[in-house]
Amino acid sequence: MSSDHRIVVIGGGYTGVFSAIRLAHRTRRIGGVRITLVNPTARFVERLRMHQIAAGQELADHRIPDLLTGTGVSFVEGTVTAIDPGARRITVDDSEALAYDTLVYALGSATDTGRVPGADTHAFTLDSPRTAGRLSARLTEVAASGGTVTVCGGGLTGIEAATEIAESHPGLRVTLISLDEPGSMMGAKARAYLHRALDRLGVTVESGARVTKVLPDAVELADGRLVRSDACLWTTGVKVSPLASDAGIATDDRGLVLVDATLRSVSHPEIHAIGDAAAVRLAWGRLHGTCQSGLPTAQYTADTIARLVRGKAVKPFRFGYFHQPVSLGRRDAVIQFTKPDETPRSLHLTGRSAVVYKETVSGSPLTTYRFSKRMNVTTIVSKGGRATRGPVA
Repeated sequence: MSSDHRIVVIGGGYTGVFSAIRLAHRTRRIGGVRITLVNPTARFVERLRMHQIAAGQELADHRIPDLLTGTGVSFVEGTVTAIDPGARRITVDDSEALAYDTLVYALGSATDTGRVPGADTHAFTLDSPRTAGRLSARLTEVAASGGTVTVCGGGLTGIEAATEIAESHPGLRVTLISLDEPGSMMGAKARAYLHRALDRLGVTVESGARVTKVLPDAVELADGRLVRSDACLWTTGVKVSPLASDAGIATDDRGLVLVDATLRSVSHPEIHAIGDAAAVRLAWGRLHGTCQSGLPTAQYTADTIARLVRGKAVKPFRFGYFHQPVSLGRRDAVIQFTKPDETPRSLHLTGRSAVVYKETVSGSPLTTYRFSKRMNVTTIVSKGGRATRGPVA
């Protein structure tokens, strides 16, 4: 590769910021490497904490330029509106053009409210501080009249949101609606603890229920029942930006960038996709969008690009899950430790020790960024052992 090498990272979420900072550190002794990070806003969004904003809490306002201070990474505030892989160029806000030799595609994902009628117009999401803030304001209004809030989706985000809201607004009636049993991915003991916490907080669980329509004041279920809803939070299903598929970059049926074993686009190897935007398959199965797996993809990709710039060979990406940390309000939590393929182990944490563990996990990205300016901090707790040494599933 040329000694004058332009690296552009698009997306300033957990993975994009980490990849840019680590890239700067790993290439600091290589002359001519220029790194630019592009994101629509200068605020760094802690997606792991959006349910806290919804519950009425204030979070620190972290700024991406501040996180990049001292790295030499340039920041461009703007929305990427097009990618031209042939010319190796991106367009920002339909006007400014940025050329690249290597592109890191880290655009992440957003809640998909388009699959169920009414969700896009009548439901709130936790996609940003702005949308979480709108829900917070609505919850304050609803709580004053003792109304009902529905949380659609019994995954980790839905569970955390339902418990956080119930704890912060004890006058609200909170209903968690889920197709699967909340905590179904956990072991029996951790799942039982989770359900006791839901009961303690007064959260009503509608398990095995599928939402077919979101109305202004209710949620309609597949069996015809209407569940009153003065405010509806939608946490089920995700979608990704169409930028990659629109640009002719190979994607799967969900729009995720198809990557090889080194997380490079199978159609355009100068493009590296990380986090929620990448369709990553390992021997045990497919990664799904979490910070736990996203940061390792960013770390690996930064190291891979640094090696490629130096003309060195790279090894395939390996990763295994190791935990499922779930907050249950500010004063309780449950941590389920897992095998690499995310099936539960017998070990789990609950109560105060789990609260401390979860808070450490939620705050770890910012700590990682700070130390990564000076040293190679690893976010890969497990490479999966034997589970990741076989052929791709």
